[in-house]
Amino acid sequence: MKNLLLLVSIIFCITVNGQKKSYQDGEWFKFKVSYGFINAGYATLQVNNAILKGKEVYHIKGYGKNTGISRIFFKVEDIYETYMDKQKDIPYRFIRNIDEGGHTKNLQVDFDHKKRKALVFNKKHNTQETISFPEGVQDMISTFYYLRNQIDRTKLKEGDFTDVNMFYGDENFKFRLKFLRKEVIKTKFGSISTLVFRPYVESGRVFKEKESLTVWISDDDNKIPLKIKADLAVGSINADLDEYKGLKHWFKIIAN
Repeated sequence: MKNLLLLVSIIFCITVNGQKKSYQDGEWFKFKVSYGFINAGYATLQVNNAILKGKEVYHIKGYGKNTGISRIFFKVEDIYETYMDKQKDIPYRFIRNIDEGGHTKNLQVDFDHKKRKALVFNKKHNTQETISFPEGVQDMISTFYYLRNQIDRTKLKEGDFTDVNMFYGDENFKFRLKFLRKEVIKTKFGSISTLVFRPYVESGRVFKEKESLTVWISDDDNKIPLKIKADLAVGSINADLDEYKGLKHWFKIIAN
């Protein structure tokens, strides 16, 4: 559950030439998260217009929490936010405010893309540091939205790999994604044509192995995340799109 927002964002790491905008102000997703047959929680992603330091931006907020009896023993409540330039699709500010079983973090990262410097303010400890980053870096939430605009569905080939620079919390890392295939899946909304990806992740700590994640997104101009399956060291987690609103384009459903 606590890794859901990261999974949702990194699955879109494909860099190709620009496409028309895939989202807009008011877009909202809600995902149902299950652990085996147990309803474990939910996560949401919301897009709103905003102004940051005189610039027009999208303020995008991700929120996730566990539900039910699990909150008695291990409370999870995570907030991730990004402020993105509407034209350049680059992040100016990233916020990570999490509480995972009493383990808390509260970070604000401000990006200076001209100097390629990130000012990381740790609100919990009232400390700050400056960290360099590579050109065109994205944070974990902005990556999702930036690459939704960049994906060219007509040019994808099975087996394509892409490496992307991401800044997560207070460090840079490389992320690799593989396009697997196209597939029609059944959802609560009907049968939908999808693009299937495999993110490569660090094995051993949380995930069962490097190829433990599989992700399905809609094969249309919205590029909606529909389903995520993650094999963990113990058991597996599934996240399925449960509700949505404010889509920019027609949501192509083959059959109900």
